[in-house]
Amino acid sequence: MQQKISLKLLPIDAGNNSAILEGIARTAGAKLQDVSGYHLLKKSIDARGRTVWVNLTVNAFIREPFYQRELRRFDFKDVSNSSKKIVIIGGGPAGIFAALQLIERGVKPIILERGKEVRARRRDLATLNKEGIINPESNYCFGEGGAGTYSDGKLYTRSTKRGDINRILSLFVHFGADENILYEAHPHIGTNKLPAIITAMRKRIIDCGGEFHFGKKVIDLKIEKDKIRSVQTSDGDLVHGDSFILATGHSARDIFILLHKKNIEITAKGFALGVRIEHPQELINSIQYGKSNSLDNNLPPASYSLVEQVEGRGVFSFCMCPGGIIAPASTQENELVVNGWSPSKRNNPFANSGMVVQVETEDVIKFNSLNKRSADFDSPLLMMDFQKLIEEKAFASGGGKFVAPAQRMVDFTEGRFSSSLPKCSYLPGIQSALLEEVLPPFIHQRLKTAFKLFAKKMPSKNKHHGYFTNEAVLVATESRTSSPVRIPRNEHSLHHPQIKNLYPCGEGAGYAGGIVSAAMDGERVALASISVNTF
Repeated sequence: MQQKISLKLLPIDAGNNSAILEGIARTAGAKLQDVSGYHLLKKSIDARGRTVWVNLTVNAFIREPFYQRELRRFDFKDVSNSSKKIVIIGGGPAGIFAALQLIERGVKPIILERGKEVRARRRDLATLNKEGIINPESNYCFGEGGAGTYSDGKLYTRSTKRGDINRILSLFVHFGADENILYEAHPHIGTNKLPAIITAMRKRIIDCGGEFHFGKKVIDLKIEKDKIRSVQTSDGDLVHGDSFILATGHSARDIFILLHKKNIEITAKGFALGVRIEHPQELINSIQYGKSNSLDNNLPPASYSLVEQVEGRGVFSFCMCPGGIIAPASTQENELVVNGWSPSKRNNPFANSGMVVQVETEDVIKFNSLNKRSADFDSPLLMMDFQKLIEEKAFASGGGKFVAPAQRMVDFTEGRFSSSLPKCSYLPGIQSALLEEVLPPFIHQRLKTAFKLFAKKMPSKNKHHGYFTNEAVLVATESRTSSPVRIPRNEHSLHHPQIKNLYPCGEGAGYAGGIVSAAMDGERVALASISVNTF
């Protein structure tokens, strides 16, 4: 028979096949020789007590032959001669998974990506990191695979009701990801592995008769009555389609501006703003696992999740990267944005995380009024303009070439300039600055309060070596947490209220937050775009 069994094992045993089989036999009340094998269903770590445990859920084969896990299969059709063509603007997770869904349904996708394919894109990232020179069309945000390709590949999502998460994870495995993402509590691919997977997806799209074009920045929409007939790209091409999926990501400000100029409805949307904080990974391991367990090679680099309500706004950790690196995620010169990523092994000496404060439209309206900024308070671009302003201040404070303003954690909380800075993974470099001169008061004041509260949540016997420590450095600014604009769509048909064949989706439209939720939203919109009423 097959039996679902939960095991609680020490880390050294959780990776030992014999120990797992013995645990299954003991829990099931069976003989060891009766257990022919198992499938791992879920794996998580419990570090709440002095002893760290690994919780496993397995499907055990008892007194019957074992068979290997059967992976999900997908039916990708030849769409070369499809009578329907869907143009997808953006080649990130929303756009790619929309395309794969269309191919399964026998419809031809045409992806227009403003950036470059992953290998060429890597060279532009190297130039940005080493020389401080940015390509506005090929960077950490723009290019094949979108922002997720070179910023970690986390696949954890709380959006469990938005689509079939297991289908998305299974698609990643189908295209080369490790099977462990199917059962890890917080699945993660790693920036070093994602490019090959994204390349395999693109190859399948093309092999099936779909199209994937690079250097195709959309600069205009050709609209007749209430439908788009074609889009114009920066090289002068007109691309026609039956429907158009807008999957441009949270940083495509030119698209927001274009929609606004053409009187296509968009609205200002809240986002979160703050810094990226970096600790030594050994310190986070010690806090989370305890000193006696922190050097256990059977445990992965520790992570954390923190949240507090401060004066009516959430302050929370975002995109935590154990064993990770801080990277410049800007898309234009004179604007400084940082993000984090980790390789698959998470074996770098630092742990970094965004630490951000929720920003609402009323916060920005008040900020603009107090600073006598001439701003249209009713503009749908209100939040985007504010985001841009803070990024420009950070760039200027760093002194250029994407050197980032930074401050030690305790120094920041006490309003003290850091006379020196610790080592940091951010390759363009960091420079001491008073971050309260970069961040608005309603941001830095809440961060200071939250850090003191977080000190109580992640303490240490030595008060100088808990989470709240000057060994940690704050790097500004973490500002692209989500889109500052929402592009509305009909709740049921998912098309734009004004443009009947325009389907906003993913992070850029305000309907996702991460790779998996964006992929699920891309699939939903793909299915909506081929409904019979669209054509």
